[in-house]
Amino acid sequence: MSIARTVIAAALAMCSASSAGAARAENRRIDCVIDPTMTVKLGSPTAGLVSEVLVDRGDVVVAGQVVARLESSVEAATLELNRARAASAARVEAQAARLTLSRARMGRARELLARNSFTRDKFDEQRADTRVAEEDLAREKVELRLAELEVERSRAVLEQRTIRSPIAGVIGERKLSPGEFVHQDTFIMSVVHLDPLHVEAFLPVAMYPKIKLGEAVMVSPDEPVGGSRLATVSVIDRVFDPASATFGVRLLLPNPDNRLPGGQRCKLDFDEAARERDAQ
Repeated sequence: MSIARTVIAAALAMCSASSAGAARAENRRIDCVIDPTMTVKLGSPTAGLVSEVLVDRGDVVVAGQVVARLESSVEAATLELNRARAASAARVEAQAARLTLSRARMGRARELLARNSFTRDKFDEQRADTRVAEEDLAREKVELRLAELEVERSRAVLEQRTIRSPIAGVIGERKLSPGEFVHQDTFIMSVVHLDPLHVEAFLPVAMYPKIKLGEAVMVSPDEPVGGSRLATVSVIDRVFDPASATFGVRLLLPNPDNRLPGGQRCKLDFDEAARERDAQ
């Protein structure tokens, strides 16, 4: 009877150990979500009428690419006008020629005054004319510089009517079309950045001492994508959620050529990543 009891106890112990091992293995596979790095809603710094939209939903764009333009005929005309003004240096050249002549006369007047062949009053008058010519030349140079600055200002105003993507990514939503009005409360389109992707998960607080920044973790997207890929831990929350006894982590998942879609569920497998490292 004691032998039978011993055998049963051993069997139960083995079953319990097996169940505990399975539970630990299951606990190492954590639910997660794969999200885009960021989603940018492109608006306009100035209100206006959309004249053209150069991309559509699903198109791939690079940082700095022109994706839309607002009606800008007035701004373009103003820029051309200011360019014409800034390009004309005739008034500066005329004042420079006048100053050269005045200085030459001043030199002759000084020689005549030294020989007592020129009155002091005439000499002072010539010196005043030279001073006025210098001031006129300086003023014309300032006016030319202001015209050049007006060109830069007009170019900046015109550039505000050109909408560029600040990031590389994929057009997620196209909100407005040519002929529609854009203002501060609307956006023209959204751009989704997919490389790298963010993997968001909540882990049990018991795993907190074991998670390190830069650690490689195996990510398995749900079907129909499937497969397994390595991601690296980039953020570890320093505040726990006491209600669920969990803490948040974020991992960076490389996604060259935007092959993986965002917004999908996945599993994190810490043991699988460790086995792969050991195999290497």
